[in-house]
Amino acid sequence: MTTIDPHSPVPKYFQLRAILLDLIETAELPVDAPIPSERELCAEYGLSRMTVRQGVDQLVTEGRLYRVPGKGTFVARPKIEMPLRLVSFTEDMLSRGLRPGAIDLARRTVAADARLARLFEVEAGTAIHVIERLRTADGEPMALERSHILASFAPDLLDRRLADRSLYGVLEAVYGLVFDAGDQTIDAAVADATEAKQLHIPRGSAVLLLQRRSYAGGVCAELGVSTYRADRYQIHTALGNPPTTRS
Repeated sequence: MTTIDPHSPVPKYFQLRAILLDLIETAELPVDAPIPSERELCAEYGLSRMTVRQGVDQLVTEGRLYRVPGKGTFVARPKIEMPLRLVSFTEDMLSRGLRPGAIDLARRTVAADARLARLFEVEAGTAIHVIERLRTADGEPMALERSHILASFAPDLLDRRLADRSLYGVLEAVYGLVFDAGDQTIDAAVADATEAKQLHIPRGSAVLLLQRRSYAGGVCAELGVSTYRADRYQIHTALGNPPTTRS
């Protein structure tokens, strides 16, 4: 679609959204490039300023465009697909050609309360290491990670240097702990003041809240609770119809 069809049942603002999205996805409008002004879009497609603004606002809300006050509207970087497999943040970023980073925020050992005991399937009071880190890609904040590790698997883990290192890599190299299975849930949430400051996003911004349990030899050894920037991530999965049984 390169023109606006006034007879189409599709709203004009949504047709403009499709046109701009096509320009973005074909790289005619590359990352960080300014899009045409509202006046130019009005003249090019014969639309009212209100209609143009609605179409552009839609793409800003979706994270495909961003505004700089006093300068204009620009093409945002494409979102990263959320991995739906058992892989570390470091491995995932490296596979995308990005430089992974980790900044230590806090670390401590706690006695498992009723909830942690249930999730780990251990007795209440079991020692669990808690490690909080800010994860970055090419220096940009991407996620907050809170990793819970059964202390019995890695007794002196909190004494190890973990900044800018893969936690999974340390667990495997030092303690021989290799995760071979896991389960994960993803929820929508909004960033509170602390999360927003650490992730460099406005307070109340949309985030993805992940909870993952990782298993080694059938034993839950890690519980990860992570907050990911929703403006930098999207979820993609393949779909298919189950085979039909013919009688």
